[in-house]
Amino acid sequence: MNEFIYEIELKVRDYECDIQGIVNNANYQHYLEHTRHEFLTENNVSFSELHNKGIDAVVSRVEIIYKNSLLPQDSFVSKLNVVKQGAKYVFNQVIFRKGDNALCIKAKIEIVVLINGKLQKGLDIFDKLLDNNK
Repeated sequence: MNEFIYEIELKVRDYECDIQGIVNNANYQHYLEHTRHEFLTENNVSFSELHNKGIDAVVSRVEIIYKNSLLPQDSFVSKLNVVKQGAKYVFNQVIFRKGDNALCIKAKIEIVVLINGKLQKGLDIFDKLLDNNK
């Protein structure tokens, strides 16, 4: 995948690293989630407002390929693209280290939408968001 519709620059905080001096694997999921949430926020979609209406977008599957480690104080760029596949929204995400543009992770995150706890085939607000970002 070559085209990304959103990116955000972030920086590693010391406490996100493990005893080996590299970012702990679980923190990459935080970076990915933060990127998705910022993408939605910048497109005027509020998770809390949706939840208050009984609408929840939840992760159903995560696939991460770790390539290069981030280190304390590294700046990095987290990018995403999203496509709809059936009832799922598939976020293809990558993280690049800024200093040398090294690919750190490549991820595929599948999201499904529940309304009042029941699986939906999608959500108009998300479908319109995809159309607007093509």
